[in-house]
Amino acid sequence: MFMPFLFLIFSFVLGAVVGSFLNVCIYRIPEGLSVVSPGSRCPHCERPIRWYQNIPLLSWLVLRGRCAHCGAGISMRYPLVETLCGVLFLGVLWKFGLHAVTPVYWLLGAALIVITFIDLDHQIIPDAISLPGIVIGFGCSFAVPWVSWLDSLLGILVGGGSLLLVAMVYEFLTKKEGMGGGDIKLLAMIGAFLGWQAVFPIIFISSLAGTAVGIPVMIRQKADTRLALPFGPFLAFGALFYLFWGPEILHWYLGLFMS
Repeated sequence: MFMPFLFLIFSFVLGAVVGSFLNVCIYRIPEGLSVVSPGSRCPHCERPIRWYQNIPLLSWLVLRGRCAHCGAGISMRYPLVETLCGVLFLGVLWKFGLHAVTPVYWLLGAALIVITFIDLDHQIIPDAISLPGIVIGFGCSFAVPWVSWLDSLLGILVGGGSLLLVAMVYEFLTKKEGMGGGDIKLLAMIGAFLGWQAVFPIIFISSLAGTAVGIPVMIRQKADTRLALPFGPFLAFGALFYLFWGPEILHWYLGLFMS
């Protein structure tokens, strides 16, 4: 039990470190900036952040959420993303163990975190993540025993095609654009990683979560049905939900009809 515990701790720390980089991606990608250079800087005073001031989670707590140079507040989002990524990495290792699929799903989870927060801030899903993600997801299918290359290829076509069809029908009926191309490419990417079997359960879970969140928000803001909520975060939630529990829930559900 001692070694697995060390692996779990390592996976959380690794996830938190990756989460620190994801914060850079979330901030810079929508601005068209490089995520590599220059190094991390305070968004207020533009002073470089030293390595010992940029230790995931710990530095934010020690500095009490403020810049060491100018004292300006640092958003809670930074430790939130680091914690979220750490927990996700730990959860993937806990579920799949020391298997070739673990880094594959770490990569998928990291991409979904970046997409979620960018979509929440800017209502866009960057092609710089989703399009390479489709190719990488297809390539990773050769390392995932339960997702064949054909499942992945069909996942791309079914994932992107299903949302494209929904968008076209909605636009035809309402004469309004109801779903952006970013959501279509995102579901194609998710289909590449998880296979075509995951697409429709993920759409169902995402729609259910979107309804559960959207109705209270509309009531609170006294908005009507035209209130626009980005769908990308719900697709990301649906994908992660399916990754951890989807097959078990589907097996249980289908078992109700076969018993």
